[in-house]
Parts: sequence; C-alpha cells; structure tokens
Amino acid sequence: MMLSLTSQRAVTTFIRHQHTKCFITTPIFYVNAAPHIGHLYSALIADAAHRFHKLKYPLQSTIFSTGTDEHGLKVLQASHNSNCTDVKLYCDKISSRYKELFDMCEIEYTRFIRTTDPDHVDSVQKFWNLLKSRDYLYLDTYSGWYCVPDEMFLTDSQISTKTDKSGKEIKVSELSGHQVEWNEEENFMFKLSSLKSDLLYWLKDEETVQPNKFHSILKQWIEDSSFDVSVSRPSSRIPWGVPVPLCPSQTVYVWLDALVNYLTVAGFPNSLSWPPTVQVIGKDILKFHGMYWPAFLIAAGLEPPRQLFVHSHWTVNDEKMSKSKNNVVDPFEKINAYTSSGFRYFLLKEGVPHSDGNFTETKVVNMLNADLANTLGNLLNRCSGKVVNAKQVYPSLNKEEFSHLYAENETLKHLTEKLTNIQTEIDSHYESLHFYRGINAVLSVLYDCNRFIEDYKPWELTKNETNAVKLACILHIAFETLRICGIALLPIVPAISNKIFCKLNIPPERTCWSMMKPSWADNSYECKDFQLHSDSIFLYKKIRQ
Repeated sequence: MMLSLTSQRAVTTFIRHQHTKCFITTPIFYVNAAPHIGHLYSALIADAAHRFHKLKYPLQSTIFSTGTDEHGLKVLQASHNSNCTDVKLYCDKISSRYKELFDMCEIEYTRFIRTTDPDHVDSVQKFWNLLKSRDYLYLDTYSGWYCVPDEMFLTDSQISTKTDKSGKEIKVSELSGHQVEWNEEENFMFKLSSLKSDLLYWLKDEETVQPNKFHSILKQWIEDSSFDVSVSRPSSRIPWGVPVPLCPSQTVYVWLDALVNYLTVAGFPNSLSWPPTVQVIGKDILKFHGMYWPAFLIAAGLEPPRQLFVHSHWTVNDEKMSKSKNNVVDPFEKINAYTSSGFRYFLLKEGVPHSDGNFTETKVVNMLNADLANTLGNLLNRCSGKVVNAKQVYPSLNKEEFSHLYAENETLKHLTEKLTNIQTEIDSHYESLHFYRGINAVLSVLYDCNRFIEDYKPWELTKNETNAVKLACILHIAFETLRICGIALLPIVPAISNKIFCKLNIPPERTCWSMMKPSWADNSYECKDFQLHSDSIFLYKKIRQ
C-alpha cells in the first residue's frame, strides 16, 4: 500500500509499513553529563502515555523506547574531563545511570537503546545509503558559524554579538547562548531546502505538533528557512561516531545518528513498525525533531511521525538550572527523599507542557503531603481502619440506602456526577498528554468523597447498631471512589494504585479501564461483601519538614 504526502510543489510517496497501534518515544539522552529532572520528566510523560494506552487497549501491541545518545565531540570531551581514557567505558557508566533512574521510577520501556549498539550503527549506515541512493546527499565545502557545545552550524540570523568578561566582542548562538567560531570544512550536505513545501504540508494539521505554541514556532522556522544542512563532520575532528559508508574521512553528524535511533527500534531496515504515534521531546530540540527529522524521513520515502509532543523546561526556585549556580536537581537524591511514586506524582502534576515548571522543596513537600498522604491516604485509612470498619469488609451496595443518601446529601450528588463522567474526562486529558489535568480531575473527586465522609462521620455512626446499613453504604461509596480513582491514577503512580487495589482486595477484573463505572451505575455488576486485605498499608508516608 502506498501513502502520498502532497504539497503545492511535489508529491512524495511513502511505502506503507506495518503500524504498531502505539509507538511512543522519548529523546535519547546525551551522556556528556548525569541525568537531571528534565530528562526524567520527558521519560515520565512518555511512560504515562504508554501506560494509559496499555490500560485502555490491553490487547494491542506497543513500542516504547528511550535510551542514550553516545557519540560526538561533547561525549569525547566529557570522557577526557572525567579522566576516562576509554570513551566506551565512560558511555557505559553514564548510560547505566539513566537506565537505573528509569528503572527506579518504573519507566516501562520496551527498548533502552544506545547509539553504540551494533544494530543501531548498522541502521545509521543503511539509512545514509538510502538517502544517498535517493540523491539527497552531496559533498561540498561548507563554511559557517559553528557551535562546539551544540555540535551544529548556525546561520547568520541565529547568532548575535556580545561582550565577554574581558571586554572582547564574541559571537554567540541565539539558540543556546554558547560561543560560536567560524569554521570551513568539507562535509556531506543534505538537501533540506528541497523539502520545505513537504514539511509545511506535514504541518497543515495542527495536531502534528502540540502544544499549539510550538506548532506556530516550528512553522515559522520552516517558512524562514532556505538552506541545506551539513550531515557529516571530518573524522579528524570528530573521531567518535558512526563512519560514513565508503568515506572513512567523514563521521555521520551526531544528530542524524541520534534521530535514526527511532528507526532502529522500529526494526529498520527489515520489518518496520512505522511511523511513531507520538514522540515526546523538550522544546530545546524542536528544531532537530521538527525540521531535520521529518525531512530525513520524507527524503527516505518514510512517513514522518504522527505527532511531536513538546514540553517546556524546569526552573529551580524560579531560576534556570545550571552547574554554575549549583542548583541542578539530582533526581536520585529526590527519589530517596520523596520515593519514586512521590516524585513521579510531583513532576506529572506540576509540569505543564506549554510553560516551564518550577521546582521548590517546599512545593514538593506540601503537594505530596496534601494530595497523597492526606486527601488519598487518609480516605483509605479512615474507611479501612477497624474503628470504622470493624468487620474489615468491602460492603455490598444497598441500593435503597444509596437512594436515601443521594436524596438528602448534596455532596453525594456532586460526587456521583463526577464519578459518572470521570472516565470521559480522564480519557480526554490523558489522550492529549495533559496528565496534570487528569490528576486535578481525580483530586476533585477525592475532595468530594472526603467531604461526604465528613458529612456523615462514620466514626460516630459505629456507636449505634441501627446505623449499620447506612455505614455500610457510606463505606461502599468511599471504596468505589478509591477503586475508580486508583484506575485513573495507574498511568501516574502505578505503585500507589496497586496498593489501593491490594488493601481493598479488589479482583483484577475490577481494576481495568472498562470497569470505571461506579457500582450504582452498573446494572450488570453483582456486588457482594468481600474481605479487605488484613495487612496495614500506608499509601504515602507524610513527609516531616
């Protein structure tokens, strides 16, 4: 089957490949430094998206990739600066830290790829040959402003002049602020300029790049561009990388090498599951993923990604993170302080894609204590404790008593309405990767349930046997709320959700996406009393400041 991408000037035809229903990627992370919370945030967005898809479509095949980018001059320099003479050993060490972090935070990737993996090196060289065979590469002498830290050439419009500490005027990158230098060398060039109309056609659907602000930024960049891009470097200057096939004097440009990782994961050049459903990236690499990457794919006759989801960065106490300020947040340290579930929750609730998130210790502690320890944890503890629930059961639903409570209590009316609609609301927020909105929807339900419990004070009802039916109905409503909220939180804090299911002894078939309807709205469900788990479970231990 063939697929056409039609533009005003050209028709590009792609071979239709097998499409995995869910193919989610993170960027691969550069090993010139240890991981920070921005890297973890990218991985958490992708992980939550992947978990949600598996929750919603448990029988569908999925691919979820992450990994490390290990070639280039910066990696070579970082290796030397750390007194490691074997650059591969240096890469092994830093890559393992990323893997350790992601495993600690329950990132359920299906492939952790490294650009030093043999199958990836093979993919890069085969992709290079494909571009060359389709006449998109040519050898030329390239001169321009080059930024060593960013490993990229810049146009005149992308640089500015500033004065350094000594009073000397220097040229710097407008994109990163790093100093640039004039460089002239022989490189292979990629015919990016010939694909401008194809890229603009790809962007016609605003959903291609989300949030919308980044779609607008990218579209403007492409409209303003009219240049080809260098895709190799002299191996005499950059020896640590993938050699250009049949041209050992050249090394494949580190960004072309890195971007091909997604193809390697998908099985290129053999059986290919393509294209990616969504690719999660930080705003700093939008140019590479939004201009170069789709252009490389179109040139190779492959479909561009269905969507790029772009997130913003993290500040610390409203200041930019930097080594010079000594304020880079160590995710390992914070996981030890707040647990992996707590840190997952904070980053996914506090982070919003369209603007920078702000990390402060006070904010983390207040949020986790209020949301996880109090709102969620106390609700479970109150209703499962022996003072209120002497028989330690998940009571069956008495529909007559439920009707009485519903008629007399406004809070219950609000709660039942929210529980009836929560699946649709969560679906909308999670499908668009706005996990913070989904979390807030869950909290709104939990607030109502806690108010409902306060209204009836079950710890008082236990003092009189005549209240037994009412008490059982109140507990049933609370447990159903916890069950449904537990399902909704599975992509966010899976360990905490599973603690809820364990304590309430909920059978697995009642913890799936299709079971988010409350018992009183589900005529097919036959609810009977069943025992709670006997062990005491703390969902989240309150943090002492």
